[in-house]
Amino acid sequence: MDRKQFLGTLTAGALMAATGVANAAPGKRKAAKKGPLAITMWDFSWLERRWPGAGYEDWDVALDGLVERGYNAVRIDAYPHLVAKAPHKEWTLLPQWNTQDWGSPDINRVTILPALTEFIGKCHRRGIRVGLSSWYREDADKTRMQIDSPERMAADWIVTLEHIKRAGLMDAIVYVDLCNEWPLHIWAPWFQKKEGSDDWTTPASLDYMKRAVAKVRAAYPGLPALFSFFNARVEDYLDHKPDFDLFEHHIWMAQQNDGEYYKEVGYNYERFDPKGYTALGQKAKAAYRARPDYWNSLLVDKINRTARVARQLNKPLVTTECWSLVDYKDWPLLEWDWIKDINALGVATASKTGQWLGIATSNFCGPQFKGMWNDVRWHQAQTTLIKNGPVTPELKSSLLWGRL
Repeated sequence: MDRKQFLGTLTAGALMAATGVANAAPGKRKAAKKGPLAITMWDFSWLERRWPGAGYEDWDVALDGLVERGYNAVRIDAYPHLVAKAPHKEWTLLPQWNTQDWGSPDINRVTILPALTEFIGKCHRRGIRVGLSSWYREDADKTRMQIDSPERMAADWIVTLEHIKRAGLMDAIVYVDLCNEWPLHIWAPWFQKKEGSDDWTTPASLDYMKRAVAKVRAAYPGLPALFSFFNARVEDYLDHKPDFDLFEHHIWMAQQNDGEYYKEVGYNYERFDPKGYTALGQKAKAAYRARPDYWNSLLVDKINRTARVARQLNKPLVTTECWSLVDYKDWPLLEWDWIKDINALGVATASKTGQWLGIATSNFCGPQFKGMWNDVRWHQAQTTLIKNGPVTPELKSSLLWGRL
């Protein structure tokens, strides 16, 4: 079924259900049926991309647009290391990249509180649940390098959660991911400096995660806690059985089979060099269209393998970064049609397994990605499918299900 046919299967009633929260009068909204979350990743963009035209300068407009598209959850950076150090300070942040459209492409200044609780409050009033994470953004004072133990990391998170609790907003929080894609060096450089490894399965990493999760869990026993990963070998979960309340696993077609697709295209995750996007513009769509069944099969296989592993361990899955390419944006020669097709395949495949309690449509679902964001009907089709998807019965006893 092609994308137009797929969209055509949506009934008017389904579209009304997808957008009903946005259109219903205050006080007359029907309680949503409990089911998987249609979640998106707004990372550190929610706070850093607030200059005119950056997408998040008016949170009310951005969040109303999210509800219109049928999403009911968002994953954001809570900046726990900066909150714990000085929540009301104006922090100078250094760019993570200038090629990507997440966050800021240049030096920026932000103040975390009260912005964090204000944003969560706006989500809560709209029925949008919030997953907390951190990409541990680098500031001019290199505050993240002061994280000298898992207990220190956990303490920073507990301080951050206390601010949210005092604001009366803990009901909005569905889980806390203590570090995005642990222990990748660009997000956890303090660990990399000490241990020299990006592998979460090392004894040092396993011990670190166990201690950090235990401390957060002791303070907030009802809040699902974890570290998110993107490793290729999902069977690592079976071998090491991390004591998480859910698995937040990131899956992209482009990374499968040791990054075969990106190797063919010539993309190398360039962060401060445009040549990666030049390669995407010239080769990305053609490479996919030449062998769509092959590339699709890699994605479907990875999703199904991940579901099987999670089912064996009786763990719910959430995926907020996913399905097609890792990096993409509105750019010359970059079209969105084939990206949407791959993402729709990922959504349908994950939903069908019944193992996901939170499914994203891609990591490009934000107002800064206009070519993706503007196709409202496409989003409504995906979010309707997600929220009405099956749930493995055993997951209904999970801590995450209890917070939905």
